[in-house]
Amino acid sequence: MSASARSLGLTAVILAAILWGTAGTIQTLLPPEREPLVVAAIRLAVGALTLGLMAVTVAESRRAFMRLPLRPVIAAGAAIGLYNLLFFVAVTMAGVGVGTAIAIGSAPIWVTLYEAVVLRRLPTPLRAFGQALSILGAVLLVVDGPAGSAALSGIALAAIAGAAYAAYSLATGRIGGTVPPGTLAAATFGTAALVTAPVLFILPVGWAADPDAWPALLFLGMVTTGVAYALFTRGLARLTTSTAVTLSLVEPLTAWLLAVFVVGETMTGAGLLGAVLVFAGLSVVTLSPARPLPATG
Repeated sequence: MSASARSLGLTAVILAAILWGTAGTIQTLLPPEREPLVVAAIRLAVGALTLGLMAVTVAESRRAFMRLPLRPVIAAGAAIGLYNLLFFVAVTMAGVGVGTAIAIGSAPIWVTLYEAVVLRRLPTPLRAFGQALSILGAVLLVVDGPAGSAALSGIALAAIAGAAYAAYSLATGRIGGTVPPGTLAAATFGTAALVTAPVLFILPVGWAADPDAWPALLFLGMVTTGVAYALFTRGLARLTTSTAVTLSLVEPLTAWLLAVFVVGETMTGAGLLGAVLVFAGLSVVTLSPARPLPATG
């Protein structure tokens, strides 16, 4: 792959992670009685609609719906839908800090293990070092505040959520390049919206009738889901999955920066060290290309 194509992929994934990082700040604008799982389901539904509209406006993307590989698309959609639901439950049970640290920090580990065991592509020592720095930095960022009671079941769910996100990224990465990214993202999130739709019939949704809630809900769905995952899918077509998932750790870095400079939270030594480690680790991963896949013939 050319250097310019890789640069475009890196840029797309980093921009996606920055948009994801705004979600926490935006959610503070929702009514206090909001139900997190309902927020996740609405976010996915609006995101799927946004991605679908983006795809059908382009002739090539519109035609590509007829040649989508259904099984990988369904697997990717189910995985990202499951990730959203498990993540919200995990942070409720284990605390926001611990749950986020395990879910986000474990995803690069799951992907690297898959690439090493199944694809037989070991990371170079330099890339492994960069990934470790980034994960450690992300942990410091998200456990900087009160972590709550880290229930063992919540920790387990957070780890499964990280595995679900890794599975989504791997499935999407395998399809990338065979169909337009817009088509793939729309189909994947259409599936995710269907997977999470039952939540809307089980849990209270009355708070969402408040017109003041919809600017934030639309931003969460259209921007932090629709636009962000359109960028991420485009980036996955140009990068190894382990690189893309590691770069996703820009998300907690963005959230921390917004918390400090927009919300007004106190900057602590642990948070500052975490930000430095994330930046240093991602710089190493970005500048260190992955090993090529071993020859199969």
